[in-house]
Amino acid sequence: MNLLKALAKVGSMTFVSRILGFVRDTLIARVFGAGMLSDAFIVAFKIPNLLRRVSAEGAFSQAFVPILAEYKSQRSFYETHSLINRVATWMGIILVGVTLLGMLAAPLIVALIAPGFTADHAKMQLTVELLRITFPYIFFISLVSMAGGVLNTYNKFGIPAFTPVWLNVSMITAVLFFADNFAEPIKVLAWAVFFGGFLQLIFQIPFLKQIGLLPKFEFKRDDEGVWRILKLMGPAVLGVSVAQISLIINTIFASFLKTGSVSWLYYADRLMEFPTGVMGVALGTILLPSLSKAYASQDDVEYSQLLDWGLRLTFILAAPAAVALAVLSAPLVVALFHYGKFTEIDVLMTQQALIAYSVGLLGLILVKILAPGFYARQNIKTPVKIAVFTLVTTQLMNLVFVFGLDFKHAGLALAIGLGACINASLLYYHLRKHSIYHLQPGWLVFLVKLVVALMVMGVVLYYAKGDTTAWIQFSLMKRLLGIAGLVSLGAVSYFATLMLLGFKPRDYIRRVIH
Repeated sequence: MNLLKALAKVGSMTFVSRILGFVRDTLIARVFGAGMLSDAFIVAFKIPNLLRRVSAEGAFSQAFVPILAEYKSQRSFYETHSLINRVATWMGIILVGVTLLGMLAAPLIVALIAPGFTADHAKMQLTVELLRITFPYIFFISLVSMAGGVLNTYNKFGIPAFTPVWLNVSMITAVLFFADNFAEPIKVLAWAVFFGGFLQLIFQIPFLKQIGLLPKFEFKRDDEGVWRILKLMGPAVLGVSVAQISLIINTIFASFLKTGSVSWLYYADRLMEFPTGVMGVALGTILLPSLSKAYASQDDVEYSQLLDWGLRLTFILAAPAAVALAVLSAPLVVALFHYGKFTEIDVLMTQQALIAYSVGLLGLILVKILAPGFYARQNIKTPVKIAVFTLVTTQLMNLVFVFGLDFKHAGLALAIGLGACINASLLYYHLRKHSIYHLQPGWLVFLVKLVVALMVMGVVLYYAKGDTTAWIQFSLMKRLLGIAGLVSLGAVSYFATLMLLGFKPRDYIRRVIH
C-alpha cells in the first residue's frame, strides 16, 4: 500500500468535510452571530463534540486499533470478528447508560463546563435544553468511531474520512430549511446534531457488511481483548486528548469573560481545525495501523522510518499552514464569517484568537503523529505523564495570560497552542530517549530549506493580502475569490521555492505491506 496515496485520499475526503464545515459555520454566524444564542449552542455541542475528538481521533482509536491490528495479523478471522462483536456490545451497553445519565445531569454539566452562565438564567436554561437534545450524539459518534477503526485497520481509509460530511449536511439543511419552523430557531442546530450522528452511523454499516465485519450482539464478561482495550483506553483518554480537555477548561474561563468570547474562540478553533483535520488526523489515521503492524512484527527499523516519514510530511504541510493562518487571519475571518449578525468587532476578536492559535498549530499536529508512536506499542504510561504535565502547564499559562497580562480570550488560545508545543516536544524527547525513534539522515538541511520557503511565502502573502478594511467592503464572491487567490499564491510560492531548493515529491512515497 502506498501511504502517500492513502494520505491524499484521506486528506481529500477530510477536505470535503471541512469545506462543508465552513459553509455550516458561515451560515450559523450569519443567522445567529456571536452572542448569547451561539454561546449557548456552542457549549451544548462542545460536550458530545469533545467525545468525538477523544474517541474518533483519540483514546478509543489509539487503544482499539493496535489490539485489532494484532488480532488481524496473528489470529483467525473468526476471532477478530468476535472481538469486534464483543467490543460493540460492551460499548452499546455503556453508551446507553452514559447518554441517559448525561441528559438527566445536563444542568450540572453546564454548571461545571460554563459556570459563568449560571448568572444569566435564560442563557443557562437554553444551554441545558440544547445539551439534552445533543447528548445522544455521544451514543452515535462513539459507535461511528469504532466502525471507523475497523475500516481503517482493513485499509478502507476513505469511508471514515468522508463520514463527518453527514453531520455538516444535516446542520446546513437544518439552518436553510427548518429554522423558521422552531419557536426558538437555535434549537434546529441541536436537532441537526442528533440526526447528523444517526446518519454517520447508518452510512458506515454497508461498508462493514462488505468486509464481513458488521458487529453482532455477543456479550462476554471476561473477554481478554475487550479488557485489554478498556485497560489501554482509560489513561489514553488523558494521554491523547489533553488539548481537548484544555479546550473545555478554556470554556470555563471564557464563560466569565465578555459575552461572545466563547463564540470567538469557537470560530477561530474551526479555522485551526481545518489543517489539523486534513493533515494531522489524516496522517495519524494511516500511520497507526502501519506502526501497529511493524511493532507486532518486531520490525524496529520500519517503525522508526515510518515515524520519520510522518514527521517530515508534517513539517512540510503544517508549517506553511501555521504561517498562512497568522498572516491571512483577517481576510479569512472576514471572508468566511463576516455576514449578517457577525460584526466587525467579532471579526477583530476572532482574528486575535486565530493568530494566537496559529502559534501552536505545528505542535497540535505533531502530537497526532508522535502519540501513535507510543500507543502502537501499547505504551500508555509515558504519554499520560506528559499529558498531565502539559495540562497543568497550560492552565498556569491561562492564569498568566488572561488575568495577569489581560490577553482576554486570545490568551486562552495562546495557552492551548503553547501547551501543544510542550506536549509534542516531550513526546519527541521520550521517543528518542527510549530509542523508539532514530533520526534519519538529512534533517538539518531539510529544516534550513523549509525555513527559507516559509519566509518567501510569508513575505508574498503579507504584501498580497492588502488592507482589512478593503476586505470588509468586498462582496461575498470577491471575498471568496480573493481568499482562493491568496491560498493559491501562497502554495505556489512555497512549493516552487522548495522545488528550487531540491525537494522532490517522489522522495516522500512510502510503501507498506498489509
